[in-house]
Parts: sequence; structure tokens; C-alpha cells
Amino acid sequence: MEADAPIFFLAYILIFFLAILFRYFVAAGFFYYYYYVWKQEEFRSRRLSSRPPKKDQFKKEIIWSIKSSAIFAFFGALLYWLWQNDLTAIYLNVTEYPLWYLPVSLVLILLLHETYYYWVHRWMHSPKIFRKVHKVHHDSHTPTPWTAFSFHPWESLLEALILPVLLLFIPVSVYVLGFYLVIMTVSSVVNHLDIEVYPQGFQKSKIGRLFIGATHHQLHHKEYLTNYGLYFTFWDKWMSTESKEMK
Repeated sequence: MEADAPIFFLAYILIFFLAILFRYFVAAGFFYYYYYVWKQEEFRSRRLSSRPPKKDQFKKEIIWSIKSSAIFAFFGALLYWLWQNDLTAIYLNVTEYPLWYLPVSLVLILLLHETYYYWVHRWMHSPKIFRKVHKVHHDSHTPTPWTAFSFHPWESLLEALILPVLLLFIPVSVYVLGFYLVIMTVSSVVNHLDIEVYPQGFQKSKIGRLFIGATHHQLHHKEYLTNYGLYFTFWDKWMSTESKEMK
């Protein structure tokens, strides 16, 4: 059985690759079709960027996203193998911990991921690192739904590392993990939509100001050295890196 382990692991990678690609194309495709095709006239005036995407931008973004998905799939397969060998803190039985821990674990993972991403993101904008690691993502000067997974392989590696590491130590229900993966994908697509989907009243509310949307992230693609957050704005506020246009 041990001799067959590499074959099984490759099979896991393929399964995760297809699942991640499916998730990407469904999420990005839905938002692209709704806002850029079906309702394009209705939302044209609400575009946040003054210039349209480049002619070949969608194609390049999809190609980079496919490469990113392969890297994400490797780490997904690795995490699955670790879980099979009881080397993670992922649990199946929701009653293994108190039910109140389900939302607590979700918030904990979100906050830890946010913290990791903010500081790694700022590091990726240092001049020597930017061109080698992060420039591919910023080649999309005008973000689109397809930009969501458009990363250089080095950046994809940095993106993929954090969740398996967290799940080695922090107990998380497999159902919470599944929900979290949906949040990751949808939020990335929404934040790169270049059209704000959240109501203006929510954006300006005390709660709304805590969350990142398309307006917040479009300013990052425009200004480069502001708005580094992933889900929340608190690190940008604390470190004074939030765009002045958000104030």
C-alpha cells in the first residue's frame, strides 16, 4: 500500500485541482456574467475604475488562476493526507466541541488569516519582492472577477501555506472549514469586481466600515501602497495604511 501512496497523492491533487477550478469558474463566472454581461448597462456607470480592463486581461488572469489552482490543490491534498493520518485539528463530529465554538472557530481563523495576509501583503509590496512575487496580480490595474486567483506561483504558495498551518493546531469542524473556503472564494471575487455590491448605507455604518469590499480593494489596485487587508479593515486603520479616500 505504501508503494501506491504517490499515486493516491497525485489523484488527490487532481481531485482538489478540479474542485478548486470549479469553485473559481462558478464564482467568478457568475459575477462576471451578471455584472459584466447580463446587467452591464445597468452597472456600467457604477464601475469604480475609470479605464476598462485591457484587451487580453481576462485570458491572462484565467491562465494565472489555473496555475494558482494547481498550487492550492497540492496544499489541499497535503492537508487531506495529514487529516487522514490524524495530524490535523480538523474534526467531523460537531458535538466534539460545544456548539458555540463553531462560530468562534470561524472568527478565529478569519482573524488569524487576516493578520497573516496583511503583513505578508505589505512585505510583497517592498520593491525587491514586488516584481518577483506580486506584480502579476497588479498587472490587473483594473480588477475583474477573474483577478480573484490571478497570482504568480510564489504568491500562490504564500497564500496557500497559512490555512494548513493553522489547521494543524486550531480545532475546526469540517463544516466550518467548508464554509470558510466559500467565504474565501466569494469575498475574493466580490472584492475584485470593480463594482460595489454593498449598499452605501451599510458601507458607511460602523459595522460596514469593518469589512473590505470592491471600493476598498479597488483603491489598493489604484494606489498600490494602501488598503492591504483581506476581509477586514482594522489592520489598515491601526497601521495608518488605509486610503484617504475611505475616510
